[in-house]
Amino acid sequence: MGGVAKDLTAGTVGGASQLICGHPFDTIKVKLQSQPVPLPGQSPKFSGAIDAVKQTIAAEGAGGLYKGMGAPLATVAAFNAVLFSVRGQMEALVRSQPGVPLSVNQQVVCGAGAGVAVSFLACPTELIKCRLQAQSVLAQSSSAGLTVKYGGPMDVARHVLKSEGGVRGLFKGLVPTLAREVPGNAAMFGTYELLKQRFAGGPDTSNLGRGSLIVAGGLAGASFWLSVYPTDVVKSVIQVDDYKNPKYSGSLNAFRKLLASEGVKGLYKGFGPAMARSVPANAACFLAYEVTRSSLG
Repeated sequence: MGGVAKDLTAGTVGGASQLICGHPFDTIKVKLQSQPVPLPGQSPKFSGAIDAVKQTIAAEGAGGLYKGMGAPLATVAAFNAVLFSVRGQMEALVRSQPGVPLSVNQQVVCGAGAGVAVSFLACPTELIKCRLQAQSVLAQSSSAGLTVKYGGPMDVARHVLKSEGGVRGLFKGLVPTLAREVPGNAAMFGTYELLKQRFAGGPDTSNLGRGSLIVAGGLAGASFWLSVYPTDVVKSVIQVDDYKNPKYSGSLNAFRKLLASEGVKGLYKGFGPAMARSVPANAACFLAYEVTRSSLG
């Protein structure tokens, strides 16, 4: 099996593992990010992550934590296959000689390149996911402007294609998606390689045990969110913004308005669930990727 095919297969398995472990955390993150700013004297809909979990389960059942999973599940194969295969091809380009381990800096470059490629898959997927995850919150706010009730991922896609500018509407939020995926994946793959080399005591990491891979993958995932979280908040609010009466004219405008109305804290709404998700989800992803790729020979 060729290198690209191995990366495609292992990336698919890794992505499925990541999604199953992490989606409930992601749902809570998006709900916290997208809840409207309360009026003076009023309390926010959710007081925090635990309260969001309780209210979601009470209103929608446990299945509400997996709302919007259809879109990323349908594309997880393509997303992670592209991420890991593009990174693999980037490795071949920057490697000085065949078989020579890459440096941490080279892995940073490979991660950034992979981030560019996956942004074009991530943007429409994230838009559909965020609409489904956030609609129960936004529908209860008269100022949110959300009057559409979506029946599922395909219903979101049909509505956007018909009423929000066609294919272009599915790529709403592409700029902040790129601003998240490029530096985020650079940080993640760089951190992953750095930790693996530290654990192995040198550049040859081929004999690392699963425990080391789990720790390296979990901390690498955390580095992704630590480096780009405010960008993810901007992306989420833009993607759930009302098409006909938008609050935000673009990424910078959304950033400024969030900062002005809620301060720095507003740029970190949902940060706790994101970090709680990133460690186990990415540990599962990298472990599944490494084990699958190794088993393919």
